[in-house]
Amino acid sequence: MKIEVWSDYACPFCYIGKQRLEAALDRFAHKDDVEIVYRSFELDPHAPKDVNHDVHDMLSAKYGMSRQQAIAMNEKVGLQAKEVGLEFQFDTLILTNTFDAHRLAQYAAKQGKMDRTARELFQAYFTDSRHLGDHETLAELAVKVGLDRDEVLKMLAGTDYSAEVRADEEEAKRLGVRGVPYFVIDRKYAVSGAQPAEMFLHALETAWKESRPLTVLNEAGSESEKTACTEDGCAPFGKA
Repeated sequence: MKIEVWSDYACPFCYIGKQRLEAALDRFAHKDDVEIVYRSFELDPHAPKDVNHDVHDMLSAKYGMSRQQAIAMNEKVGLQAKEVGLEFQFDTLILTNTFDAHRLAQYAAKQGKMDRTARELFQAYFTDSRHLGDHETLAELAVKVGLDRDEVLKMLAGTDYSAEVRADEEEAKRLGVRGVPYFVIDRKYAVSGAQPAEMFLHALETAWKESRPLTVLNEAGSESEKTACTEDGCAPFGKA
């Protein structure tokens, strides 16, 4: 089973949704047969690399609310994060453009380190207040998951993996993805938003049942062969 997850590292519900999906997977009997692929999605492709205001002011301006209302909104999100074992630090969070973070994740995927890299990027942004637009910061995070620092800096200095990021974003448009997180299971089922773990578990079990061959309740053997037809004919008229 393949689960594709469109998300942005600046999206709090994407981090929460990742935790809830993993909680569901821990209860899923076929967890070892599930492949998770993280796809790129930028909530604000035009965001500057360096921002001189905080997330509270950003929300206040975006939604036309007071700063106190924005703080209260973030506190509610923080409580949801705590429910799944995460600690969000909105007061010190550093707003930035996440394009290069997505490029790093695409690079890490080629090295078989996508999941660990995604986790480091989310934690760096929401918990550790790191600057995900800074190449040195991204290189430090890359080293933590076993990637080569110099190779990562070289990659980030150029345009490598830009096409992969854009391809994911174009695919999201074709699928009708309007917001993240967005989870696609075997390109047949989709779950939008950071749903409860029970919802993810139900989706996993439904997709698994429909993707597996039928379960034969009686064991194959001489008795079943006496009441079945094959390419050789129907018992007892089959070939000797």
